[in-house]
Amino acid sequence: MTFFSRLNLQEGLQTLSVMQWIPVYFILGGRHSAWVRNWTLWKYFKNYFPVKLVKTHDLSPKHNYIIGSHPHGIFSYGVFINFATEASGFAQIFPSITPVLATLEGIFWIPIVREYVMSMGICPVSELALEYLLTKKGSGNAVTIVVGGAAEALLCRPGASTILLKNRKGFVKLALKTGAYLVPSYSFGENEVHNQETFPEGTWLRFFQKIIQGAFKKVLGINLCTFHGRGLTRGSWGLLPFNRPINTVVGEPLPIPKIKMPNKETVDEYHALYISALRKLFDQHKVEYGLPETQELTII
Repeated sequence: MTFFSRLNLQEGLQTLSVMQWIPVYFILGGRHSAWVRNWTLWKYFKNYFPVKLVKTHDLSPKHNYIIGSHPHGIFSYGVFINFATEASGFAQIFPSITPVLATLEGIFWIPIVREYVMSMGICPVSELALEYLLTKKGSGNAVTIVVGGAAEALLCRPGASTILLKNRKGFVKLALKTGAYLVPSYSFGENEVHNQETFPEGTWLRFFQKIIQGAFKKVLGINLCTFHGRGLTRGSWGLLPFNRPINTVVGEPLPIPKIKMPNKETVDEYHALYISALRKLFDQHKVEYGLPETQELTII
């Protein structure tokens, strides 16, 4: 087999690995299995972009953690590969830490799909499930929450660094109730892998776009984005993501006291500390991962 034929085979396998995730994501919107998390499929998926997990500080197995993930992106490729699979080497980068990725609760109503995602360490993003994981499973657990949720997907487009966080405080309250340390993370490049279109207000395209988006939100709990990327071959048009790097940088843990019933003032205080830590993480790494020095993280 020649070098070029091997290269084409690698690219084909990478493309197929991403293709299988897009329909599963729409169908979706634990019980860990090392075998599933280590599938070779995920390695091809990671290398398609490629995706990288970057550690800035150790996570001690003596504590539990809530990792806040930003931004959502269209399909959350970075957070999926880095925290729901071992393609990026989570177990080696954060030894003795058990990762769990929280996602839409409706996923777990679907037979077979439920088992599929649970085997990768994905759990419902419900207070009951997360509180159980952070209080009844010992220490060394890290729950990753995409804080901006599906609504944030509508803000994601190349060059953007806007996230929904100002009024997203449930994860901070959960951290206080369980004593889990808060850890900010930011996936640089997540917004670059698809182009998203929002049609002008007052046009018939925008009218139909709102109707369709509203229907998807009501039925599936997700926002339908009007996006495009590349096709099966480089340079072609399609729905596959562009081959652009995604670097998920995990920041320094923020110690959190355990308070059974935290009041609003305490939640606000630690929410502000989290925002400050996230801004610091963003500013420290933005230039290294392709953003201009003048780029600011916009929080709404």
